[in-house]
Amino acid sequence: MPRPITAVIHRQSLQHNLNVARTKMPNSQVYAVVKANAYGHGIERVYQAFKAADGFALLDLAEAKRIRALGWTGPILLLEGIFSEQDLFDCQELGLSFSIHSEYQLEWLARFPLNAQFDVYLKMNSGMNRLGFRPEQYRQVWQQLSNLPQVQRLTHMMHFSDADGERLGRDGIEHQCQLFDAITHDLPGARSVCNSAAILRHADLSSDVIRSGIMLYGSSPDFPAHTVDDWNLQPAMSLRSEIIAVQQLKAGDSVGYGSKFIAETDMRVGIVACGYADGYQRLSKTGTPILVDGQRSHLIGRVSMDMLAVDLTTIPDAGVGSEVVLWGKSSQGAVLSIDEVAAGSGTIGYELMCAVTARVNFVQD
Repeated sequence: MPRPITAVIHRQSLQHNLNVARTKMPNSQVYAVVKANAYGHGIERVYQAFKAADGFALLDLAEAKRIRALGWTGPILLLEGIFSEQDLFDCQELGLSFSIHSEYQLEWLARFPLNAQFDVYLKMNSGMNRLGFRPEQYRQVWQQLSNLPQVQRLTHMMHFSDADGERLGRDGIEHQCQLFDAITHDLPGARSVCNSAAILRHADLSSDVIRSGIMLYGSSPDFPAHTVDDWNLQPAMSLRSEIIAVQQLKAGDSVGYGSKFIAETDMRVGIVACGYADGYQRLSKTGTPILVDGQRSHLIGRVSMDMLAVDLTTIPDAGVGSEVVLWGKSSQGAVLSIDEVAAGSGTIGYELMCAVTARVNFVQD
């Protein structure tokens, strides 16, 4: 019998979350972001749910090839563009769009020897200061690309640094919007500016192509200001395991490595088949919420490589074999947000879902 830990991927929830993105910005093309193996969910597992998207966005050629192998013939966007001159041959063969964010990519494209007509996303650095041409360079680069015979279509692109926060003024989203608009207002071409946070929080923005990422997987991009319930999002992954042992503690007994938890009273403790080697954060603190048989409890003590402990004191019927939900939906219908769990280790839902390891069995409901 396999070890009782499973990551359940909920196809209907993925479809629901994609529909939320489309409802928020109905006049935009909705691209499903499936980078990092679909945020840890598995490209092949999410594909059927996301076929209703207008396109896919990801990072590398290997992921693009997987999407094409599944039968997708529509647009695929390489968000970080090409990493070598050779990549352009693959882009031509696979029919991929890609971003241009640096001079060296522009030089590679200008030297491409074959008859090609690429769809290019020209990226502006409007304040994120990761990728993109600075505003004072942007129009010149746009003109250079417009003159290249290898370019069929140009789309203006940027990425918000603060769409999930409250910085709206000089250094925040309003400043970035104003800067982007000032540079591109009279240049032809579609615009792609909105990520998940902007789709949910700033749906009045003009974005012909929206890049819906974390929201598709049931995590709130601005937690704790808003929860998934606030945004009508559903968990797309449930990490489930079972109680494999029960311990009866006396007051003063400790639990786990380092004796970081000391029982103040007599209590029941369940040992769960899940640890940091499965992707659950070792830094999770006592009090991090957990569901047992659909009832809310919490982590106690230090997370081990293969096990963790949960308080069963208020769940007297729980025992060996009881279902444990580390995040997501229980079989009884109760929901534990991945964002709330991530907060217990000082991280974000993105990291938890991307960190589930290969030894965890994935299934689809």
